[in-house]
Amino acid sequence: MGSATTQALAATTKALDAASGVDLDVAGELFAAARAVGDSSQLSGALADSSAPVEARRQVVTAVFGGSVSATTVSLLTTAVEQRWSSASDFVDAIEELAIRAAVVAEPSADVEDELFRFSRTVAENSELELALGSRLGDASAKGTLIDTLLAGRASKATTLIAASLVQQPRERRVRRLLSRATRLVADQRGRKVATVFAASPLSAAQADRLAGALSQRYGTQVSINTVVDPTVVGGLRVQIADDVIDASVSARLADLRQRLAG
Repeated sequence: MGSATTQALAATTKALDAASGVDLDVAGELFAAARAVGDSSQLSGALADSSAPVEARRQVVTAVFGGSVSATTVSLLTTAVEQRWSSASDFVDAIEELAIRAAVVAEPSADVEDELFRFSRTVAENSELELALGSRLGDASAKGTLIDTLLAGRASKATTLIAASLVQQPRERRVRRLLSRATRLVADQRGRKVATVFAASPLSAAQADRLAGALSQRYGTQVSINTVVDPTVVGGLRVQIADDVIDASVSARLADLRQRLAG
């Protein structure tokens, strides 16, 4: 991610936080806009071209989306095109990110982080499901319908919208990667980080609370815990927060010892 994109994302996130009338319809419209822009190199190029006059880019937004989406969505898309992006693909990712964040804003009480994580584990443990959702040959709308069916009564509307929308616009990304990114963005929108903890057996509530407290102190922000039971860990824990990995497992220490002995 280039510095231009980093600054642009900060501006679009700030615009979302200040916007009124953000509901699930707005989130859905933003997902649809990301799909439309991502499917058209001509449109994405025109909207993300920083050499083009800002007013010209605003006019494209109005011409393409003005008659079919809410004023809030048009305003957010306009803010996005006013920014300078490192690439057209970053711009498309940014609209998708806005959609995910908007879904969280729309349902503040929903446990979206946990629901997305649980669904990602379901996908990871079911190769047929992962293949069905990730296949390039599958019909996009059918994938969305499958998500709606799988999560009906099991997840919030925000979670269902996020998951169903993402699988319809993978853009060469694996389903688990899409869900992991969405989980991180949900946590960030709520002012915290998410840690994935790999352990040989489930953590007790007390253990999870102690670990969350220690990580929150280390990172200077609230950290929520997602646990993955992995027998290969042997003992101890392996913790991943974004790109940071803290490996305190017995298997890691044994591997380190073998490497030292091998010289």
